[in-house]
Amino acid sequence: MNRLRFYLLLSCLAATFLLALAPSASAQLRVGAGKADITPDADKVPEPLQAIHDHIFTRAIIVENGGRLALLMNVELGGLPVGFYEKLATEITTRYGIPRENMIISAAHIHSSGSILDPAQAPGPNTTSNKKAFTDKTYKAMLDAVKQAHDSLQPAEMGFGEGKLYLNVNRDAIDPKTRLWAQEPDVNAPSDKTLAVLEFRKPGGGDPIAVYMNYPMHAVTMFLTELISGDYPEVAQSYLEDVYDNKVVAVFTEAPEGDQNPLYMRAILAINEPRIHAEMDPAKPNDMGEYNDAIMHLFQGGAKRPLAPMDPKVFKQAWRVVEAQGTLMAEEALRVMNEIPTFSNSAIIQGATADISCPGRKRVNHEREGFAGVYEDGPPVAITIGALRLGDVAIGRINGEPYNRIGQEAKQGSPFRNTMIVAIVSGGSSGGYMPTDDAYGHYTFQAVGTRVKPGCAEMGIVNGIDNLLRQDLQSSTKQ
Repeated sequence: MNRLRFYLLLSCLAATFLLALAPSASAQLRVGAGKADITPDADKVPEPLQAIHDHIFTRAIIVENGGRLALLMNVELGGLPVGFYEKLATEITTRYGIPRENMIISAAHIHSSGSILDPAQAPGPNTTSNKKAFTDKTYKAMLDAVKQAHDSLQPAEMGFGEGKLYLNVNRDAIDPKTRLWAQEPDVNAPSDKTLAVLEFRKPGGGDPIAVYMNYPMHAVTMFLTELISGDYPEVAQSYLEDVYDNKVVAVFTEAPEGDQNPLYMRAILAINEPRIHAEMDPAKPNDMGEYNDAIMHLFQGGAKRPLAPMDPKVFKQAWRVVEAQGTLMAEEALRVMNEIPTFSNSAIIQGATADISCPGRKRVNHEREGFAGVYEDGPPVAITIGALRLGDVAIGRINGEPYNRIGQEAKQGSPFRNTMIVAIVSGGSSGGYMPTDDAYGHYTFQAVGTRVKPGCAEMGIVNGIDNLLRQDLQSSTKQ
């Protein structure tokens, strides 16, 4: 073989090798899905919850193309502790080779499903055998859902669509009676009504395999009932699954919902308010700091006074609201699925993450809302953002609770026409809520309570996600 032929052969082999390493847009897309129950046993309900109203679940979707894998997963909890997430994500990477940057593991941020104990933390005063059992069951169930998804990988095609739901409302408002900032509906303030739907179905217009939904609204309609419930996200997911005889897995995710509540909260407030005031010190009936402490006692445990009973009639009304919210969400998702214009049977899969460090603060006064906070400097707050590309669909992610307009701005700046933003991802952020810069002047509890100083989070998140999409992910079209 002469030298020229040798170098030509060597060049072809090198090109073939590099092509094999590149994310493929031409290989067949494959998708698998799984679902597992995380409901505790009836005799092991973690404190302060008292009983089970409806079952709660974790769901997973694995997407594969050209050897590259991505994981889309949720769990029906308020959030995931950092140590729990790190252990879980490491195990998933070890077992299935899914890179951390290609995982979006989010919590549905449900306020009626308790909080699991972080197994990486030393046992504290709230550690109980029931919480430990709940933690262990959740961990095993999440791994089981991922295994189901991986084992069921099959040829698929994907399509994206958007609908509208008028269920949420901005919750930063000035109370018309007190003229103070309060958590109340403001129908004129920013509120994204978009329901984003990513559908994976069998090739050639076959039956759905999995559905990934995204909408910004706190799941708080079962808040302080002391009952485990999946709230409206579980109703929506199970309703959609039932339509297809449970041969599909539906995954709900929260879009940026830091300032978004359900529009209809009359019934649950009729339950919450008597319970909060019964827990407050009778000598301080109008103290907003005492009001805040009472909520935390009821939500996290450590109540000092007997729990005020629920009116069965009002509770029934609250649950009917939950069912209505979830049913309408599922029906809108089904309508969108029916109108998705195009599907693709291949997709470039590429993920990227970045960390943002924002100046921190520590609040030293006590009122819940209505009054300006008083602060001293605190440690910096770490915010993790990321972006995942699945073909022509981009999914941004944030590990905290950003305000809704932050999500809208990130979508508007995305180079991908089909973009959704997922909040409450991975292990959460120590900063808590992430208001827009202008909202720091709104003395609502999330604005005065955030540990993040103004002037950092909004633009850091928006520019950070959009830069990941442009620089790291959009460029993968050239491969």
